[in-house]
Amino acid sequence: MINLPPLSVYIHYPWCVKKCPYCDFNSHEKSPYEGYVNLLKNDLKDSLAYIQNRKIRSIFFGGGTPSIMSTEELEDLMIYLKNELDFEEDIEITLEANPGTFEIDKFKSFHDVGINRLSIGVQSFNNQELERLGRIHNSEDAQLACYEARKIFDNINIDIMYGLPEQSVEINQSNIETALSYSPDHISYYQLTIEPNTYFHKHPPKLPSHESVFNYGNIGQNIIEGSGLRRYEVSAYGQESRHNLNYWLFGDYIGIGAGAHGKITSPIENKVFRTFKNKSPKDYYKDQSSKLTHIENLTFDFMLNALRLKDGFEIDLFEKRTGIEFNSIEKNIQVAIDKSLLKINNTRVSPTPQGYDFLNDLQEIFL
Repeated sequence: MINLPPLSVYIHYPWCVKKCPYCDFNSHEKSPYEGYVNLLKNDLKDSLAYIQNRKIRSIFFGGGTPSIMSTEELEDLMIYLKNELDFEEDIEITLEANPGTFEIDKFKSFHDVGINRLSIGVQSFNNQELERLGRIHNSEDAQLACYEARKIFDNINIDIMYGLPEQSVEINQSNIETALSYSPDHISYYQLTIEPNTYFHKHPPKLPSHESVFNYGNIGQNIIEGSGLRRYEVSAYGQESRHNLNYWLFGDYIGIGAGAHGKITSPIENKVFRTFKNKSPKDYYKDQSSKLTHIENLTFDFMLNALRLKDGFEIDLFEKRTGIEFNSIEKNIQVAIDKSLLKINNTRVSPTPQGYDFLNDLQEIFL
C-alpha cells in the first residue's frame, strides 16, 4: 500500500529578459501577460484537492526568471498562498534570481514578503564565458548580487556551470573559488549539456574534451567539499534544499504555472500520477486545468530520483512511496551490485562511487 508523502509546491514564471542559447526550459522573452498572478491563483484553487490535509514543506519559484516579478505581484501571490495553504513551521521558500535583474531594494522586499532562500543563477564569473552563454549580466553584476544577497538572506544558493565553451581549467577553478568567497549555504555545480530545441543544439559551440570536462567535475567537487560544503546529490553541495530533496525522495508536489509539472499520490487508488499544465503561456491563459497521467513504472521513476542522492534511500521508504515490496526487485539490485554500481548497508541502498560516475547505467538497470 502506498503511503501519502510530504507535499511541496512549484510555481513556474515563464518569462525572461532574454532566452539563453543553452536553455531548454519553458521560458519566453515576451512581456509577461497582464494578470498572470491571478491565473496562478486560479490554478492553485483548482489544485487544492491534491493537498489531502497535508502541510506544505516547501515552495519554489522557478522559471524563466521569477525575480523580474514586481514586488507587488509577489506580495499579492504570497498573501494568497498563506491564506489557502497550511505551511509547515520551518517551510523553505525559494526564489530563482538572475544577477542581471538584481536590485538591492527588490531583494530586500522579496525577503520581507517571505522568501527565505535565494537561488542566484550566476553560471560563471568570467565575462567572456558569460558572453558566450548569452547571459545578460557581467561578472561585476554577479559579484554584487552575491554580496548583497549574502547580507539579506540567511540561505543562498549559487549556480555554477562547468564544461563551458572554450573553458580552461584555471577559469573553472576561479569560478568556484569566487562563488565560495561569498560563503554560500549551497552550491549547485553542474555540467553544461546541449539539449534539443536550443540554439546551442542547432549551432554547437566548441566545448572542452570529454576528458577535460570529467576533470573539471572532479576538481570542482574537491574544491567545494574542501570548503566544507558536503556533496549530497549529483550536482548539489551544502545545506540540503528541502524542496529538491522532496523531489529526489519521491515526495509529492503541486505544479502551478504555464508548463508546470507535479506529482500526486492517491492512496485510495494505490497509484501515483504526474500532472502537467498547458506549456504555452497563450494556452495556459485560456486553461489552467491539470492533465494527469498514471506512472506505470514506479520502480524506475523512484530510482531515477533517489539514486541521485549520495546517501541513497532507506528500503522502507521505497516500499512506502511505491507500494512495491523491495524483494520483488532483488534481481535488479543484484545486477547493480555485481557491476559495483550499488551497495546495501543494513537497510540503506546507495550508489557506489563508480555508480555515481555512471549514474545513467545504474538507473537503466531498473527500466
